[in-house]
Formats: sequence, structure tokens, C-alpha cells
Amino acid sequence: MGKKIICVIPARGGSKRIPNKNLLLLGGKPLIVHSIEHARQSKLIKRIIVSTDDPEIARISKKCGAEVLKRPKRISGARATSESAIKHVIERLESSGYSPDLIVFLQCTSPVRNPNDIDNAIKKLYKDKADSLFSACRNDRFFWRRTSDGVEPINYDYRKRMRDQDHPEEYEENGSIFVFKTEILKKYNNRMGGKIEIYKMDYWSSFQVDTIEDVRLIDWILNRGMKSKQKIVNKGIWS
Repeated sequence: MGKKIICVIPARGGSKRIPNKNLLLLGGKPLIVHSIEHARQSKLIKRIIVSTDDPEIARISKKCGAEVLKRPKRISGARATSESAIKHVIERLESSGYSPDLIVFLQCTSPVRNPNDIDNAIKKLYKDKADSLFSACRNDRFFWRRTSDGVEPINYDYRKRMRDQDHPEEYEENGSIFVFKTEILKKYNNRMGGKIEIYKMDYWSSFQVDTIEDVRLIDWILNRGMKSKQKIVNKGIWS
């Protein structure tokens, strides 16, 4: 493609619900390693940069072949946004004379991806002439919300209940892959803006590591579920 495409993986050391979450062993590897190895499988990504404030995450990331950029304390707290970490990476790269055209943002809390997902997401952005893109899973479920007056449906009329297969085409962000032009981040201070597109991923990819229950489920998916779904040979260096 001739584009400067980088991957940024923000990985803070702190986590309240699951201590040291990004170092947690899942599928036999620290959580951060899965996203680094997925990025290394890409044929389009030129540089992989982990933004972290944690020395052990930095050590493991370097071992797995990623560049590491130390994140300042001012953008390392629980309230810090991913955008702030990515902007810090871009500023540091540009200060050294490197200006990326496209950013692939991977959340390491979403470790379930197929080997070609990242490159297919990048290709879709260019094919559809989009400015930003997010990964999502098809939603065929019915949602309700609680209000001061009780409960009410969000995406259907319960008086005219439809079949699942007739449900309108809706998608739920799965938080796994975001692709966007650098200019979009600068203009909107957001990972999404301009013409936005969706990259559809399968059901397996809809799970994120947020709770202990997620840990057990995703560990099973990585150890058994994905292997039974298709033969995936992980060519990473972690052992």
C-alpha cells in the first residue's frame, strides 16, 4: 500500500478489578502478548508500539518484538483515555521525524482475533474510502433499559415480537480493532470521525477481559474454542 501504518497497544500497569490484568496468563501467555503477536502477523503494519507505565509490561513487550514508549504519569491513571496515550505516541514519533498515515489501535483486553483480521480491517478502510473503522459483532438480541418509569425496550417493539433472523442489522462494538487516519485523531481527539465503517468479526471475538468470569471464558476460547473452530498456528516467539 505504500502507507506508513503503525499499531499502538496501550497497556497500563494498574487495574482495580483484576490486578496486573495485562500480564495475566491466558492461553499460556501474558494477555499483552496476544495483541503483539497478532500485530506481528500483519503484512501491512510497519511498527508496533506499546504504550505503558509498567516495567514488566515493557520488558515482555520488548521480548516479543514491540517497541515500547514509556507513558507519563499524567496519562497513566484510571481516568486516562486511550486517545491520550495514542496522541502521546504520535507526538513522540513526529518529534523524531516519523509521521504515520494510519493507526491501528488494539486493545489487549480483546485477545481473540483471527490471523487475518487486522489486515482485512485495514484493507476494508481503504476499499470503502473510510476515515475510521471499528470492529464489531452482529447483534440479533433484544435489549431493554431501566428508566424512572420502569423498563422499556431499546431496539424492538415487544408487542410485535419478531423472529431472531428478521432482526434489523445491528452491530455491537467488540473493542478489538480500531483503524483510523492520524489526521482524524488530531482533528477530533477521537479514534472515530469522518466517514466511519464497520469491520465485522465473529462471535468468538466479542469477549473482553473485564471480570474473573471473562478470564475463565476467554482462557477456554484460546485453549479449546479457537482450536476446535479452525487450526490456528501462532507464529509468535513467546514460549
